[in-house]
This record gives sequence, structure tokens and C-alpha cells, in this order.
Amino acid sequence: MIGADETVLYVGKAKNLKRRVSSYFQRTQLSPRIAIMVGQVERVDTTATRSEAEALILENNLIKSLGPKYNILFRDDKSYPYIALSGGDFPQIYYHRGGFRKGVRYFGPFPNSWAVRESLHLMQKIFRLRTCEDTTFANRSRPCLLHQIQRCTGPCVGLIDKEAYAADVQLASLFLNGRHGDVVDDLSRRMQAASDALAFEKAVVYRDQIRNLQAVLHKQFVESAKDEDVDVLAAVEQGGAVCVNLAMIRGGRHLGDRPLFPSNAQGCTPLDALVAFVEQHYLEQPLPGKILVNLEPGAVREALEALVEGKAPVMAARYENERAWMGMAENNASLALLAREQTSSRGEQRLEALRDALGLAETPGRIECFDISHTMGEATVASCVVWDDKAMKKSEYRRYNIAGITEGDDYAAMRQALTRRYEKVAAGEGVRPDLILIDGGKGQMGVAREVLAELGLDIMMFGVAKGESRKPGLEELVFPDGREPVHMRPDAPALHLIQEIRDEAHRFAITGHRARRAKARNTSRLEDIAGVGPTRRRKLLAAFGGMEGVRNATVEDLCRVEGINRHLAEQIYNALR
Repeated sequence: MIGADETVLYVGKAKNLKRRVSSYFQRTQLSPRIAIMVGQVERVDTTATRSEAEALILENNLIKSLGPKYNILFRDDKSYPYIALSGGDFPQIYYHRGGFRKGVRYFGPFPNSWAVRESLHLMQKIFRLRTCEDTTFANRSRPCLLHQIQRCTGPCVGLIDKEAYAADVQLASLFLNGRHGDVVDDLSRRMQAASDALAFEKAVVYRDQIRNLQAVLHKQFVESAKDEDVDVLAAVEQGGAVCVNLAMIRGGRHLGDRPLFPSNAQGCTPLDALVAFVEQHYLEQPLPGKILVNLEPGAVREALEALVEGKAPVMAARYENERAWMGMAENNASLALLAREQTSSRGEQRLEALRDALGLAETPGRIECFDISHTMGEATVASCVVWDDKAMKKSEYRRYNIAGITEGDDYAAMRQALTRRYEKVAAGEGVRPDLILIDGGKGQMGVAREVLAELGLDIMMFGVAKGESRKPGLEELVFPDGREPVHMRPDAPALHLIQEIRDEAHRFAITGHRARRAKARNTSRLEDIAGVGPTRRRKLLAAFGGMEGVRNATVEDLCRVEGINRHLAEQIYNALR
């Protein structure tokens, strides 16, 4: 559905197009949200597909690319994390987030990074698989600390053969697939065999592995007697807001919850949100053995079966453990809504306090803050952080690598950052803020005023100057029109908001500066060596896992790298000492 100026208002699918589209214009009981949308529609564009599944995929792709105003959206800042097992003779087990690669086995998804790291810690403790990168693994000459604390079997230096390591990998795979009983049985058989062969030290190792595994399996608060994979979905509404809470059960173990909040969902029902989540989530994630929902399983099942073109295991909670999972999921959804409401309310109060303190006509919606970071003029980086919709918007943060200025000239750095950010706004391309904060005093404010004047922009702004002794609470607000600086009470909500945004700008700037400085220093050490060009530099860093590895390498180690002869290896070795 297309509105004025070719704006896409809504993307939908229909088996019977006439009936679906007509329903929007013939029904009198439309929700307020849909009624507003219908009043803006100027035309309807259609695309025919061969099947309902194709229509669903196309709908999802268009929603993601066009971002229609009236579609319910579930946007996660990050993809779901997985545990990955690489290929080769001695596979590496590691945390993974992102696209899948051929030849790597992935286990998951997990609801959050904590669940992955907890499982990885368990893998190291019980199965002792390596977690180091391939470059580090290939260049070890002695076991690392993980081997010494019994968290790795030391395949890098041949302390375990390929067959024995493969058996450990197989056990870890069984465990990650939820077959805990098979793992315990296998370890028990190994322990008994070692005991029968009078290899008591080895038997003790297996015994400790079984104890560690049993301790973890018995630690769960709610656990299924079956090794089953279940997704528990609870949609809850409170105060006009909706949350869909996803709880993941893998191998009968409750791995944690993930509350999700839909966008563009004003006036939508919990069932609408639940169906929208199912259609978007399972388009990219594999179906578990069972999906438990707290609302109308039939409607959710119908939506999911259109996606998978087959039977969908959607049902209501029936048994005691399922009802316990569902109760936890609903409670977590309610708690997430309450926390979100409190955060929003707190943000509103502080914004209103800031409006009153500055004497603004309206409460600012979008605030942008700038800071500069460098070390004696080296690797200067400017940051721009964004506060919008009563919270920090990390996806809209920006860093600017400053170049072409006198080293240490903070005013020139600020001028460059502000120009690069707001020349797009002046051209009508970027998002215009309601308020600009500058981390600095009168000098920085003078530069900011000049930049906005040159660009023809009139945006409210002020500087945050550190007070005497640079202690929090002693800041003063500096204005571009030359009026007297303003001091706020240390406990003023408006000052707390300013401090939060300013501190975030400082953190973001200094993190970028340190990364840029480290990269420049590490790279320049190799660049200064005659005969080491970009290709050899890249090979050296890849072979040793970074500059630290190159610095610790011997001449013989360096000679093993393609393109490095002994003479050049000695030059590199001496230059890095």
C-alpha cells in the first residue's frame, strides 16, 4: 500500500487478494492504527507468486528492505549466537554470531551470549576441546595455561592423538545435541575400561568428567525428563505495550529467555504480535521439536505452516513442566515490560527536567553529543552518540577519523567532525537533531556555532565544560549566545541525563581512538622494515595471530612464513626487539 510521495505504508500477502484488500475499505470496525493507514493509501501495488510460502518470503524481504510504517516489526540489534565446531583433525570450539560457513558445525541458536559462554565453559571443563584460533594453534611450541588448569588436552603440541581427540569431539557434539544420557553412558564405559586395565589415573579423569556433567545437569531449576528441544513463546500486553518473550529449551535444559518488543505496533493485539514474530523468526531459524504458545495455537500454527509448507508443532502448554516454562516466560515478559516502562518514564522525566532547565519551548526528542579523543595529537577520533526515544541509540552512533589538521588541535577536530555530520543535514539527507551537546567549553562552542552558521542550520546546542577538579556534578553548561554559564545541582535529573550522554560520547570516542592508535603503532613497526610490503605484512600478521605473535616469534619461526627468507627474518626479528 503506497501513500503520498511514493511512501510505502504497508506490505502484506493474501491468498484471496480481492477479499483481503476489500476488507480494509469495507469494514467499519477497523482499529485506530489501521484506520489512519487506510486514510493515507493512494494506491495498491501487487506482485503474484507461485505459492503462499513464496509470498511469505517476499513479504518478509520487502518489510526488511522498505521498513513500512504500519507493519509490525521485530528487529534484533544482533543475530542469535551459536556454538561452532570447526573442521580439521583437531576442531576448535568457539562462540559464533553471523553467517554460516561450509565445513563448520553449528549448535543453537542460544537466546543470549551468556548462555553460549556458559556452555563453552562447560565444554572446556568436561571435554577439554581447544578454543584457540588456528594461527595460534599452528604456532604453539608448548602447552598454554588452559592445558595446565585442565581445560584443554593440548593437541597443539601432540599431547593427544587424532583418534582420542575425535572421540572427545563426538561426545561434545552429542551433549550439544541434547543427548546427555549417551554422553554419561560413554564416559562411564571409558571409566570402567580404564579401571579394568588398572589405568586408575585415567579412570579418575573420566570420573571427574561425569561428576562435572551431572552437577550441571542437576543444576537446572526447571528441566524436562526428556532430551527435547522446545521454544516457549509468551505474548503479554501491559499499558498498551506488547512483549513477546522467547524461552529456549534445548536437550531438556532451560537456556534462558529473550524479551522482544515489536516496532510499528501501536494498537496491535498480543496475538498479532505473536503471529508476526513467528513469521519473521522462523523464516531464518530452524524449527524446534515443539513450540509452546500462550495464545490461540491454531492461529499461530496456521501462520507457521504457510511458512514451512508442512506441519508445524505449535501447541498450548499441557504438562506440568510445560506449564512451568510458560509461567516463567509470561512472568519474564511482564517484568521486561515493567522495566521498559520504568526506563521510559525515567527518560521522560529527565527530558522534561532538561527542557525546564534550559527554558526550551518543546521537549527535545533527539539529542546528539560530540567528543574528541587523542594522545598528544596522535590518532585523533571524534565521536557522535545519539539519544532518541528516551534511550541511547547505539545503531546510530558514528566515529570520525580526523585527518589533515595540526596535531592536538581540538578546535579543528571538532570543526571537521561537525561539518562532516551536518553538511548532510543541510543537504536534506541526514536526520536533524533537536539538540546538540558539545563536550567542551567556550572554544568548542565557538567552533560549533561557526559551523552551523556556515551550513545555514539553526539547532539548539550547548557545551558541557568540566568544572574545577573535573569532578562529576561540578559541570557547567556553556551557551553559544554568550550568556552566563549555568551550574546545576549535583542531584538534578537534567544533569544526570547530560552526564550519561556526555560519558557515552567520551567512552565511544576513546574506544575508537585506542583501536586506531594500536593499529597505527602495530602496523608502522612492520612498515618501517625494508622489504616488508603489504603482502608480507599481511602474511606475517595472519601466521602469528597479530603483532604480538610476530614480536614473540624467533628467526626460525619467521622463516616458516611464505616469502620470508632468513636474512629478512633476522631484519624483522632485530627491528622488533
